[in-house]
Amino acid sequence: MSMAPSTETQASAPHIADSHEVIRVHGARENNLKDVSIEIPKRRLTVFTGVSGSGKSSLVFNTIAAESQRLINETYSAFIQGFMPTLARPEVDVLEGLTTAIVVDQQRMGADPRSTVGTATDANAMLRILFSRLGTPHIGPPSAYAFNVPSVRASGAMTVERGTATAKKVTYSRTGGMCPRCEGRGAVSDIDLAQLFDDSKSLAEGAITVPGYKGGGWNSRLYLESGFFDPEKPVRRFTKRELHDFLHREPTRMKIAGINMTYEGLIPRVQKSMLSKDKEALQPHIREFVDRAVTFTTCPECDGTRLSEGARASKIEGISIGDACAMQISDLAAWIRGLDEPLVAPLLTTLQHSLDSFVEIGLGYLSLDRPAGTLSGGEAQRVKMIRHLGSSLTDTTYVFDEPTTGLHPHDIQRMNELLLRLRDKGNTVLVVEHKPEMIAIADHVVDLGPGAGTGGGSVCFEGTVEALRSADTLTGRHLDDRAALRKTVRKPTGALKVRGATEHNLRDIDVDIPLGVLVVVTGVAGSGKSSLVHGALPRQQGAADAGVVSVDQSAIRGSRRSNPATYTGLLDPIRKAFAKINGVKPALFSANSEGACLNCNGAGVIYTDLAMMAGVATPCEECEGKRFQASVLEYRLGGRDISEVLAMSVTEAEEFFGAGEARTPAAHRILGRLADVGLGYLSLGQPLTTLSGGERQRLKLATHMAEKGGVYVLDEPTAGLHLADVDHLLGLLDRLVDSGKSVVVVEHHQAVMAHADWIIDLGPGAGHDGGRIVFEGTPADLVTTRATLTGEHLAAYVGS
Repeated sequence: MSMAPSTETQASAPHIADSHEVIRVHGARENNLKDVSIEIPKRRLTVFTGVSGSGKSSLVFNTIAAESQRLINETYSAFIQGFMPTLARPEVDVLEGLTTAIVVDQQRMGADPRSTVGTATDANAMLRILFSRLGTPHIGPPSAYAFNVPSVRASGAMTVERGTATAKKVTYSRTGGMCPRCEGRGAVSDIDLAQLFDDSKSLAEGAITVPGYKGGGWNSRLYLESGFFDPEKPVRRFTKRELHDFLHREPTRMKIAGINMTYEGLIPRVQKSMLSKDKEALQPHIREFVDRAVTFTTCPECDGTRLSEGARASKIEGISIGDACAMQISDLAAWIRGLDEPLVAPLLTTLQHSLDSFVEIGLGYLSLDRPAGTLSGGEAQRVKMIRHLGSSLTDTTYVFDEPTTGLHPHDIQRMNELLLRLRDKGNTVLVVEHKPEMIAIADHVVDLGPGAGTGGGSVCFEGTVEALRSADTLTGRHLDDRAALRKTVRKPTGALKVRGATEHNLRDIDVDIPLGVLVVVTGVAGSGKSSLVHGALPRQQGAADAGVVSVDQSAIRGSRRSNPATYTGLLDPIRKAFAKINGVKPALFSANSEGACLNCNGAGVIYTDLAMMAGVATPCEECEGKRFQASVLEYRLGGRDISEVLAMSVTEAEEFFGAGEARTPAAHRILGRLADVGLGYLSLGQPLTTLSGGERQRLKLATHMAEKGGVYVLDEPTAGLHLADVDHLLGLLDRLVDSGKSVVVVEHHQAVMAHADWIIDLGPGAGHDGGRIVFEGTPADLVTTRATLTGEHLAAYVGS
C-alpha cells in the first residue's frame, strides 16, 4: 500500500510519520462490508469511490464517523446522555486514531416551516443584534426582530417576605418579532371544511375524513366520546354551540376509556398536527390531504416577511431586517460592507465574513429568508459548510457526502479549493465522491467494490490518483472516460412552448422545449434550471396534455420497515400471487399486517432501549429475522416462501417471476424497471434507510417510469452514479426517447450534455445574474461557439 501523496496534489500535504498518523480500521462489517481493514492517512484529503452500493457510506459514515460521534457522546455524564440520541457501536473489531468527526451530509434541512437559510446559520442572529443596536426607531432587544419569537406580555402576583415586608405585584413583558397573524410563517392557510368532514354523516358514521381519524382509533374515539355532541346526529344538524365545540373548542382535558386525553377542536388539531410541520416531512397520504384541503397565501399583514409591525418599521439606512433577509446574499454582503459603524465594528466584521462565505461557496444567489426545506441536498450540504470555513479547529475529521452534487463544472474547482483549505489547516478530510475532477485532487484514494450490494464491500485499491489510473479496478478503468458528441441528433416531433416565465429568478423568458428528443437543461448553480423545468414548464399550456412527469430531488419518505418492494408497489402483486396459489388472504404475506411475527411485530429485530447507553437491535429469536410467523412461511410459490423471495436480488427475482409457477407479469414489469435503472443488485426487502443517495434517486426514477406520461423531467439523474454507470444511464435515456417519450434532464455532467440532442443553457450567472437563456442548440454548436461557461467546459471535456 502506498501512502505517498500524488504528484498532482498540493506539496504541502504532510508526511506520515508513524502509526499514530493514521486512522486504523480493522474488521469492519457494517452493512455489506466484508471484514474490511484499512489505514487512512490523517491530515490528508482521502476520496472514497466505487460503484453505488459498494460500501463507501458504510465505511465512512456508518463506521468511522458513527464511532467518533458515539465516543464523543460517551464523554458526557449519564444525565446528559439521557437527552441525546443513542448510537449503537458499529460492527468493527478495531478503530484507532479517531479524531472528532464533523459530518457535512446532504440531508435536507428544515423540518420546521420557520426554518430558513438565515436561521440555519448564524446570519439571522447577527442581523438581529445589528438592528437592535442601530435600527430606528429602537424597538427593543434582538428578540424583537425575531420572527420565531412571539410577543408575550404577562403580569402576575409574587409574594416577597423580608421581615415585615408585604406582598407586591410584579409585571413583566417579553416582546418578540413574530407576526401575530401568520405566527412567523409568512403565509396564512385557508382550510376547505368539505375536505375535513362530510356534514351529511354523523361522527359514528365516519363523518371525519381527515387521515388518521377513521377506524376506531384514538383520534376518532376522542370526538365520538367527548360528550360535546350527539355522535349519532349528522354534522349539518349540529347547533351553533356544537359546531363550535366540534371545530374550534379550546384544549380541554378529559378521560376517554380511563385514559387522560386533551380534546381540541378539529381545525386547531389539524393545524398543529399537519400544517405546523414542513410539508415535505409529512407522509405521502397526509401530504396529498394537505394539498387538497389547504390553500396557502402570503400573509396580508406582514406581506410574507414573517415579522411584526414594529420589526418591519425599524430600519438602518432605509432597510428593515425583512428587506435585508429578502436580499440576494451577494447584495446583502455589499450592503453590510458599506456600513461604517464603529460601535458595532466587530459584529459587522463577523457578519461580513459569514456572508462572504456564502458567496465563496457558490450560494450568493440565495436569500436569508429562503425556507431551508426548499434547498436541494447539495445546497443544504454547502450551507452546513459555512460554519466550518472560518473555524479555528485543527486535527478534526471532516466527512463529506458527494460535495459536487448540484455543481456546474465551473463551480467544482471552487469546491476543491475549499476542501484543500480545510486539509491545509491540519484537518483530515474524507470525501465520498464519483466525479473525476474531485478524485484528481486527492492525496489518497480508496476504491471499494468490486461490485454493489453483496458483490461489494471490499477494498479494491488504496493509493495515489496516478496509481489508480493504472489499477485494474472499475474506477481505474473508467477514470479517464470521455463521452463523444452525438454524431447525429434526433429530430423533434414538436415543442412545449414556455412563454413569459418569471418563476423565482427567471427573467420573463420564452423558450421552446423540443419533444421527442433528449433535452439537457444546464447552467451554473442558481441560474434558474429547476425554476424552468419544475416550476414554469408544468404550468404551460399543453403541458398537461403532453403528460409531464416530474422526478425531482425530494427525499423518499419511509420508515425502517420500508423497502424497495413496498416503495415501488412490487409487494402487492407478490402477495396476491402467494395468496392465489395457496388459497389464503394476501394480508398474511405482509410483515406489517396479519402475517407479522408476533414477537417482533414484523420488524425482524428486537430494539432494546438501554436509557443513557446505546440501544441494541438483535435479531428476533422467534422468526430469526425473517419477520413472518412460522405458519406463513409454510406457504410457498415456486418452491420459495415469502421471506426467501424478499431476500432475492432484483435480478434474481426478475428471472423468478418471469416464468414457471411463479410467473407474475405485474411483478416482472416492476422488476424490469428496477433493473433498467441499475438497481439489479438490491434485495427486495432491504430497508430503505440503508440505501445510498444515488440508490434512492434511481429507485424513485424506476417508480415514476410506471406513470403514463409523454414527457419525463429528470433532476440530475447522475447524482450518486459511478463513472461506469453513466453509460448505463445514457442507454436508459436513449431507450425512453426511442420508445416515443420526450426526456428533459437538468444536468451538469458533461457526458450527458455530449449525448443530448438539444441543450438549453441558462445564466450567465446565478440569482439575479441568471434567469436568462444564454444558449439553445445542439451540443456540437455549443462546443464550436464556446459562447458560455458550459460551452468552454464541454469543449475541454470532449477534447475540442
